[in-house]
Amino acid sequence: MTQSVRDVMTGHPVTVGTLTSVAEAARVMRDADIGDVLVVDGDTLRGIVTDRDLVVRAMAEGRDPADTTVQSVCSERPVTVAPDEGIDRAVGLMREHALRRLPVTEEGRLVGIVTLGDLAIEKDPSSALADISSAEGTT
Repeated sequence: MTQSVRDVMTGHPVTVGTLTSVAEAARVMRDADIGDVLVVDGDTLRGIVTDRDLVVRAMAEGRDPADTTVQSVCSERPVTVAPDEGIDRAVGLMREHALRRLPVTEEGRLVGIVTLGDLAIEKDPSSALADISSAEGTT
């Protein structure tokens, strides 16, 4: 039987509100030791912002991190996957869209996130990517 995304996803992803400053989002990422946060309005997914987005879309453009909101630098309308879809579907979406992480939504509500590392650990636990992904302190 094919495993579902629900079996491998993180059920409580780190989120920030749309009006959160870029500076605060960076602190949240640092404190949680992660490279991205999901941007939400209530429990509705509005986007995803990565550490790279903070650098390329805010810092490199000379924006003030204290006054710039994540909504203005996040990737809007991210590709998502449903929790009951098979992990092969998640892998296919990541490959097709060159993604490392997929928000998991159900009936429009954010319910989790699945990462390339999660899938590597599940599909091939002895792979180098699985080893790196499961190591302490990785994002």
